[in-house]
Amino acid sequence: MKPDLFEAPDYYNLDDLLTEEHKLVRDAARSWVKREVSPIIEEYAQRAEFPNQIIKGLAEIGAFGPYIPETYGGAGLDQISYGLIMQEIERGDSGVRSTASVQSSLVMYPIWKYGSEEQKKKFLPKLASGEFMGCFGLTEPDHGSNPGGMTTNFKANGDHYILNGAKMWISNAPFADVAVVWAKNEEGRVHGLLVERGMEGFSTPETHNKWSLRASATGELIFDNVKIPKENILPGKSGLGAPLSCLDSARFGIAWGAIGAAMDCYDTALRYAKERIQFDKPIAATQLQQKKLAEMLTEITKAQLMAWRLGVLREEGKATSAQISMAKRNNVDMAIKIAREARQVLGGMGITGEYSIMRHMMNLESVITYEGTHDIHLLITGYDITGHAAFK
Repeated sequence: MKPDLFEAPDYYNLDDLLTEEHKLVRDAARSWVKREVSPIIEEYAQRAEFPNQIIKGLAEIGAFGPYIPETYGGAGLDQISYGLIMQEIERGDSGVRSTASVQSSLVMYPIWKYGSEEQKKKFLPKLASGEFMGCFGLTEPDHGSNPGGMTTNFKANGDHYILNGAKMWISNAPFADVAVVWAKNEEGRVHGLLVERGMEGFSTPETHNKWSLRASATGELIFDNVKIPKENILPGKSGLGAPLSCLDSARFGIAWGAIGAAMDCYDTALRYAKERIQFDKPIAATQLQQKKLAEMLTEITKAQLMAWRLGVLREEGKATSAQISMAKRNNVDMAIKIAREARQVLGGMGITGEYSIMRHMMNLESVITYEGTHDIHLLITGYDITGHAAFK
């Protein structure tokens, strides 16, 4: 088993912009990833299996709802701390970061923001500790980029609602204890419902044969006349803006997480280039390899600055959805390009499980699509700057 020798690039001394608490939070997550994720992740990715034993550790480093108030079991941290934790986890694996992102931003966030006090007390402490795991049901087989077209629906029936429909490509679905599901009522208004494991008619079949996010559990959510107690509806907000606000939080985490994947690819390529001898010298001494490495570091540095500034704006309550979309799109695109270049630096060795690069590259093919595709985020920026919606 190869030791994890990762050293994070910080070419513009961005650590100077972080508080001591930020650095403590990040370093704790980094140490945990080196100790608990790096040694096992290649094996689990090869087996297409999520390492369930890391859930407790994710909770201990504050990866589940780090910005949720301590009253409800969270760590009460700021947005930059959340971003840094996601960065370090995705440096280990995008699938593991997906698990934490979903738990934090797509399950705990809507319960905290839009749930009743009873719902908060019932679910948030157990989600923060990892005793409960959650998932988020928005995407459907026929409605991805256009979630407003969803057909999953619920109807009132005495003291219950009856829920029918299906959701697809749902991270954490196979083992989730609670699903935050978005469905339309009889008037066509979108609401959030808390669907709990064990409710009759609720099933979560696992998605197999993935080439990407292989160490993450993905599945479907099937609702066949599921009886949902009326107290399980999120009372604080309805309409499509409710799930989209959750996606803002998750996309913010992705903008940071993708930097982690890029840093790992860059660090691997740099280390390999210094050690690999061809024509009697290390390949790091050649112009083309230096061009690759210098451009990688430049793009990582630009993404780090964007993520940091976005974190400041989000903590101040000033970050717009369009700004978050820009960062998600840019940083994931940056990461996938770096993964591809880093793979070339390693030559044939780059496709083996001895190194992390090919796994990152395959994972990022999902990250560039989920929670808003690369193209849709571009059009969100276009809409914001022109006032014309090209996707409607």
